[in-house]
Amino acid sequence: MTTQTPVEHLDVLIVGAGISGIGAGRYLKAEHPGKSFAILEARAASGGTWDLFRYPGIRSDSDLHTFGYEFKPWRDRQSIADAPRILAYLREAVTENGLDAHIRHHHRLVAASWSSESARWLVEVERADTGERVRLSAGWLFSASGYYRYDEGFTPRFEGRDRFRGTIAHPQHWPEDLDHSGKRVLVIGSGATAVTLVPAMAETAAHVTMLQRTPTYVMPVPREDGLATLLRRLLGESRGYALTRRKNILKGIAVWRFCQRFPKAARKLIRWVNTRQLPAGYPVDEHFNPPYDPWDQRLCAVPDGDLFRAIRDGRADVVTDRISTFTERGVLLESGRELEADVVVTATGLNVQAFGGVDLTVDGEPVHLPDTIAYKGVMLSGVPNFAFAIGYTNSSWTLKVGLLCEHFCRLLAHMDAHGYDTCRPEPADPAMPTRPFLDFAAGYVERAVDRLPRQGDRMPWLTSMSYHSDVKLLRSDGVTDPELRFTRTAAPAAGRERPGGVALR
Repeated sequence: MTTQTPVEHLDVLIVGAGISGIGAGRYLKAEHPGKSFAILEARAASGGTWDLFRYPGIRSDSDLHTFGYEFKPWRDRQSIADAPRILAYLREAVTENGLDAHIRHHHRLVAASWSSESARWLVEVERADTGERVRLSAGWLFSASGYYRYDEGFTPRFEGRDRFRGTIAHPQHWPEDLDHSGKRVLVIGSGATAVTLVPAMAETAAHVTMLQRTPTYVMPVPREDGLATLLRRLLGESRGYALTRRKNILKGIAVWRFCQRFPKAARKLIRWVNTRQLPAGYPVDEHFNPPYDPWDQRLCAVPDGDLFRAIRDGRADVVTDRISTFTERGVLLESGRELEADVVVTATGLNVQAFGGVDLTVDGEPVHLPDTIAYKGVMLSGVPNFAFAIGYTNSSWTLKVGLLCEHFCRLLAHMDAHGYDTCRPEPADPAMPTRPFLDFAAGYVERAVDRLPRQGDRMPWLTSMSYHSDVKLLRSDGVTDPELRFTRTAAPAAGRERPGGVALR
């Protein structure tokens, strides 16, 4: 990637204007107000997931007191909130922190090439609105693009799909003109999206059936947090939010640890709760008793038990079986039963994609992600000046993003104080055993595990999923480490100015 024309230089280039990228921009602006940065967003609007998905009932599956930012109190009464409220909150954060001018919409990062000689990334960006290619240079790349493909959801191959005479929709690409009122709806899937869609569509559909191959753990949770409302009233917005956030962090950790340490007891408790929510005599073990232990995959939260209520009211039901083939009127199951439908929703998951699918090269050598190891869950071995934001799989995503953004800002301050311009993680033991970066049993992770980075068997190469451990690692401990190499680049050649300039030839 070479150019003879002047290239705009930035200190930090953030990729993605979703919940992670907005947070990264705010921390960077607050801690390093003198640094130049931009946030590239491939789509026409900020908000990431919360602007992309438009299917009925879309909501968070984490409480907003922990899913929200530490620096911005969540003031809405809904604790498990729907997408429009979350999107409004994120866009308020953009405006309140002066980030609008830093976000460049319709900018998709295509490739990024690191040069050790200049200690810079040269990046190629595609303008979706004009089709042109532009180039930028940056001292650091910060990937806040999440872990799945925004342009494509996952749909398995279904035999006979083309024979179906009704409408088929995927939640990631919801048709604006889809009217399911008075129609028979079949939702294929059992994850968070499916358990959200079923009660939402059942409000106006003739009937909704959730067809699943394997049950999922589902738990009712209050949509509103009464204690949070009381604490805000007594202590004020900021203090009440901080205390609620701390309370919910501890509660989430306690639930996860209980499930991990006492899986049989957790299974019995969840089954007991489900039984109380469902009609008498309902086959709980057939439809709500997974073969795996609680929190081997993420638990699905249903606000105020809306899924169970739809089943009790007869507006929805659950079928556990496998699809043999689509028919003209619906699907034929392996059991021989046919489920008729007017609308089929394939809530079958996501396609995992690391770092937005960007092609990375370091000094002309392509970066093969499975050969890299995650350093503190925020950088990659052998890749200089590159950071990324991946949140928790067992807790609120944003809890980790906030900590790693703080750590990133402290790392920049350390480099500035000592005159370093390059930072590269390198394992002291090249033969260190590794395992998957996302050590999680979900299908969407297992489908992509061979295309993702790895993690090691010891710190700082372990990817922590513990908030308390990360508070110490990312907030309290220093940023230096024997396996993190800091260097200063020699004086730049003529025509290649240091950060702050614009010439790059």
